[in-house]
Amino acid sequence: MLVALLAIAACGTGTGSATPPSATPFAASSTPATVAPSAGLSGTLTIYAGRSEELVGPLMERFRTQTGLDVKVNYAGTTDLAATILEEGEASPADVFFAQDAGALGAVAAEGRLAQLPAETLGKVDGRFASDDGQWIGVSGRARVVVYDTRTVAEADLPASIDGFTDPAWKGRIGWAPTNASLQSFVTAYRVLKGDAAAKAWLEGIQANEPKVYEGNDAILAAVAAGEVEVGFTNHYYLMRQLIEQGDEFPVRNFFFPGGDAGSLVNVAGVGILATAPNPVAAQAFVDFLLTDESQTYFATETNEYPLIDGIAADDSLPALTDIESPDIDLSDLSDLGGTLRIMQEAGVL
Repeated sequence: MLVALLAIAACGTGTGSATPPSATPFAASSTPATVAPSAGLSGTLTIYAGRSEELVGPLMERFRTQTGLDVKVNYAGTTDLAATILEEGEASPADVFFAQDAGALGAVAAEGRLAQLPAETLGKVDGRFASDDGQWIGVSGRARVVVYDTRTVAEADLPASIDGFTDPAWKGRIGWAPTNASLQSFVTAYRVLKGDAAAKAWLEGIQANEPKVYEGNDAILAAVAAGEVEVGFTNHYYLMRQLIEQGDEFPVRNFFFPGGDAGSLVNVAGVGILATAPNPVAAQAFVDFLLTDESQTYFATETNEYPLIDGIAADDSLPALTDIESPDIDLSDLSDLGGTLRIMQEAGVL
């Protein structure tokens, strides 16, 4: 697994992060988080973040201000950081792994690198958004979608399954980002649902249609809007900010596949505490901070992701999380990232 992760780390480091949030991420009236300097926290907290600084930096700064901790953040691609953690082993200086997707967390947990989280923390989200063994927990939800150019494609013309995009009719019309962690987790989910041979055949089918390759999902969305491609494989929230900024005239929309199709996978960004964390108390405080009302509201309003705790609503223009017809899959089963990378390399997409 380490060899495969290191190989993909050499291919690209895109985090697939959304467009940067606004400069004022927390309103003055925000409810204070439960973590506070009086909690007796001290020392340095080292976070390996597979999400971009522009996206989650305001949360890091808020936690730093509230706790008085020396918070050091290593920003890089989620897959790169998973490889780094496995390579560093017990010598890793990291306290927390803040990953873009469940697959990378599962890969690290499978190698015994993550600690058990307390039941109180795990109980804050629906069980399907945390690992079965309690070693990581989701903090925000993201649905896989197809973004499409409304000027050239009608929703009725889109295939009812992600498999439909292997049809030669889509040749030269697709944009994707094979080095992106979310795309890789989707491929892992496809493997779990349909098997390795089917996943490889799907990858080869897409590759035969000569898709345009981009570094991340923002670039895919921009390409669709510019007319470079007509459809792209992304997460739902990349479009949301553009609609907020540019209004309904923005010529791109999300399409959620029906019927539990693999293309409508609902994944999570999540966190785990390293088994060798130098400051496990501060690490736990950070995990719990991400699950406060304040942080969950940030994910709902600033990154347009799905909050995962009860009582915090997502953007009302999105379908409810419970209404998305996502495939019946245990996110804990997305841990074989190494196997996915090998299949993607064999299919010639990496």
